[in-house]
Amino acid sequence: MNLLIPLYVHPAEDPGAWHRLITAAPRTYGVVLNPASGPGEAPDPAFTAAAGALRTAGARLLGYVDTDYGVRDPADITEDVRRHREWYAADGCFLDRVTATADGLPGCRRLVRALRRLGVGTVVLNPGVHPAPGYARIADLTVTFEGHWSTYVSAFSRPAWTARHGPERLCHLVYGVPEALVPLAVRTAHERGAAVCGPVTGEPPNPWAQLTPALAGAER
Repeated sequence: MNLLIPLYVHPAEDPGAWHRLITAAPRTYGVVLNPASGPGEAPDPAFTAAAGALRTAGARLLGYVDTDYGVRDPADITEDVRRHREWYAADGCFLDRVTATADGLPGCRRLVRALRRLGVGTVVLNPGVHPAPGYARIADLTVTFEGHWSTYVSAFSRPAWTARHGPERLCHLVYGVPEALVPLAVRTAHERGAAVCGPVTGEPPNPWAQLTPALAGAER
């Protein structure tokens, strides 16, 4: 099992979920830390403690940063990444709402290069769809699907360029998965060329507010 876990709930609100995540940390690809749609304005002691426990347990920590589809100032993005690294010792970043168009690729490439120069290790891009060819080459992992299970089952298509990348470079984040079908969602992602996935049973507006049953049961 190689799961990317965006657990967007405060550790004080659901400490049990965070404890299970810490226990199962070695079996994840990474955990996305998102204190306040980013690092926030000041360190959050609860997230500091959770991040420390996850790191000790062997998890890769990825700081959540919104790029607003290329509209947000790169300097603000860089500052968010810096805060994640300084406050929570994040190993890398999860860049959300990344542009997927060919004309947005040069700007995204410049941003990733700037983050690498800061010492960022793992860079995850989340356009949420299959982007133009080229995006996957500049990141360690690219989320090429983010959406509901019903859409994943009925309307998923895989462009030919994805075959040029190893499955460990691609990720599918699927929400609204019936609990009994979570193992099927994991297998389906692998069959569709994504070795990393994040199936959850939650629904919008915040499907990532609870721990995926697949991981919750991994320790049993």
